[in-house]
Amino acid sequence: MDKTMTFSPAATLKNIERRLRTSFGDDISTPRARFQAKLHYHLFDHAFLRVPWSNFDKVSEGVYRSNQPDHKRLERYRDMGIRTVLNLRGSNPYSPYLFEAESCEKLGLELVSTQLHARQSASPEELLHLIGLFRSLDKPFVMHCKSGADRAGLASALYQMVIDGKSVEEARKQLSLRYIHLKWTRTGICDHLFDVYEKRNAESPIGIEEWIATEYDHEALTRSFLDRKART
Repeated sequence: MDKTMTFSPAATLKNIERRLRTSFGDDISTPRARFQAKLHYHLFDHAFLRVPWSNFDKVSEGVYRSNQPDHKRLERYRDMGIRTVLNLRGSNPYSPYLFEAESCEKLGLELVSTQLHARQSASPEELLHLIGLFRSLDKPFVMHCKSGADRAGLASALYQMVIDGKSVEEARKQLSLRYIHLKWTRTGICDHLFDVYEKRNAESPIGIEEWIATEYDHEALTRSFLDRKART
């Protein structure tokens, strides 16, 4: 049986970009490797855009949010008293993590890494682990993702609700255009988590941490999000 092959230029370009992105940038141990990692950092992680721009902001007392900081910004954070950096991108062994780990070691900052995703729902275990970190990290701390818009917004909203006891309506402000969060894109799945929780809480009050631990189904959340996007 003949099968018709469908060519997708966008998918092809994405695959090429992915192969290039993972072909170097995982070593900073020699001058040559360091140069290549810097190129990787600016080209594939768009670090050049973050040199003049930061969405650093205060979330709570002793808690801040940001996009991916470079060495100079980490130095400024240290000088303002920040002790801990919470990296929401995970310990991916490529240039952003390598340079950040190096900088934190030089500056005497504690680097803690956990992984969230901007375009897919977090599991209950990932969210509960994050909440546990909120309670254990040495303050003041700054949390960041790549752009400081989506994962940092989700984490900041959770912090305000779980630790500060703020309402979902108030915490939602952490996911807004102010931080370049675009809820009508796939990153709107971060907002959808709070939509689903808010609807459930209206039926009978339940704290968001308890809801995550006992009722939250991230696969169902993904399905309902995709269904909603398909209807709009």
